[in-house]
Amino acid sequence: MAHHRSNNGINRNELFEEWDSLPAVRNMPSEKSSTRPKPAAGRKPKRDPQQVITELADQADTENSFDFSYHASRHERLWITNSLVGFYDDHWIDDVLRLLKGGKEANVYQCQANPRTLGDVDYLAAKVYRPRQFRNLKNDHVYREGRINLDSEGHEILDDRMNHAMHKRTDYGLKLMHTSWIEHEYQTMLRLHAAGADIPAPYARGNNAILMGYIGYDDMAAPTLNQVSLSPLEAKLLFERVVHNIELMLVNERVHGDLSAFNILYLDGEIVLIDFPQAINPHENRNALRIFERDVTRLCEYFSRQGLRTYPRSLAADLWKKHGLSIKPDVHPRLIDDQNEQDRVYWQNLQQD
Repeated sequence: MAHHRSNNGINRNELFEEWDSLPAVRNMPSEKSSTRPKPAAGRKPKRDPQQVITELADQADTENSFDFSYHASRHERLWITNSLVGFYDDHWIDDVLRLLKGGKEANVYQCQANPRTLGDVDYLAAKVYRPRQFRNLKNDHVYREGRINLDSEGHEILDDRMNHAMHKRTDYGLKLMHTSWIEHEYQTMLRLHAAGADIPAPYARGNNAILMGYIGYDDMAAPTLNQVSLSPLEAKLLFERVVHNIELMLVNERVHGDLSAFNILYLDGEIVLIDFPQAINPHENRNALRIFERDVTRLCEYFSRQGLRTYPRSLAADLWKKHGLSIKPDVHPRLIDDQNEQDRVYWQNLQQD
């Protein structure tokens, strides 16, 4: 069989054979979902072979236009390229140097910053999301409660068809929800960084990724706090600093949602909080106090192992009340589904308390 190659030497037949296993990296479709009938269960819809070959050739062209140092597998390279090429084209980054962290939801890469754009900044961190794994994130509805749906520019999605697709969790709706999830993390980072919180500086967001400040040394990222043993004095000072950041988040209507020593970086005696996709507004989420208590408890468990005496439940309650939040849930009626029996019982119990 003849092998057709594009002008850049890519074997198109080989690319076509691997199409089904290529990672999905687009978090926003360029068009609305097709109105064509769905294929029968268990059958994949047919695609025009020429269209597939053209798309793969375009991917190959993009890959060649953004060559980077990090030695990735073929599929990871395509995933990185499609997610980060926009940052390269916009002169944020010049190179991808190494993988810093791999996770079920995202990978984080160390990138060489473009000196003409960022001056004295040597490196940036790129958080690249895994769309397929993201869609299997357990209990994400707990964190989505009270959130508005955001598009890729941070604007509320008002289109009825788009909202319907998200409500029905169609394939198109899941892509929109994925975009909203990323955008909420980016907007939370912008808010907290502007307020002076100890977090990486957010620089840009793009196709399936967030670009932020890099925390670490030239050849090694900062360790997470759970990897560090502290002296009693340092433990006391850092605990106070973490509590300061927790309060600062409450002032700015945010609860981290997944705060622990695993999501705090430690560098030269200072801390940096990371990973905000699960952050919630304490005024709009019925589970906010429970989530907040869990955050505080996890932190206290770490600092207790460092020799500090901590009282997580009383600390969480004191901080909550100090910032004008009620121990009794203050639930807005719009969060209650009057067609749901559990919601109706929950609302009735609140009114009786």
